[in-house]
Amino acid sequence: MSTRILLVVTNVDHYDADPSHPTGLWLSELTHAYDIFAERGFEQTIVSPAGGKSPLEPRSLKFPNCDKSAKAWHDDPARMALLEETASPEQIDSADYDAIYFTGGHAVMFDFPDSEGLQRITREIFERGGVVGAVCHGYCGLLDTTLSDGSYLVAGRNITGFSWREEVLARVDKLVPYNVEEYMKERGANYSKALLPFASNAVVDGRLVTGQNPGSAKETATKVAALL
Repeated sequence: MSTRILLVVTNVDHYDADPSHPTGLWLSELTHAYDIFAERGFEQTIVSPAGGKSPLEPRSLKFPNCDKSAKAWHDDPARMALLEETASPEQIDSADYDAIYFTGGHAVMFDFPDSEGLQRITREIFERGGVVGAVCHGYCGLLDTTLSDGSYLVAGRNITGFSWREEVLARVDKLVPYNVEEYMKERGANYSKALLPFASNAVVDGRLVTGQNPGSAKETATKVAALL
């Protein structure tokens, strides 16, 4: 029986603070993971908090963010169709999956944390011995995920994710709804980041794997694949 992994993407297409400012899935954070998992023969399913369409972050489609992997996906109608009809959490039986992997883009800050369906799936996969991964803002999906004993999944664990310094450098610190780096620390996570912003950085703590930014997409997915 092949390894099965659940990839999580967003449904949000704009910032709440400025509805005219678009956002969405940071495409390369999905495509690098998808490519790496496909090379290893993993079965992959894409899910989103509400199901249905996952819009793309426009900035992720511009050079240099739109690398070879992202461009190949964007130019493939069959691959793009996978983002038009994503599954909803209610359609997912966590017992069917060995891992869950949260992709990023600023949009996930708005719809990942409050998804009780994603929290349930994550908790069940993790407590059954599966792997939980997140890259960049994807770790927002772990903010409020608790284990069966009521503790936060991230409490006492080593993690990384998009830093506040990177938010400032990306000039979106006035648009984002909260400082996820600080929120993670408040939940007891041992947060760390690379010395240089936007440098590749992935942290493995047992069966929890997190990557800091878009440049960490390959490294993060590779470390998840190694655990599987």
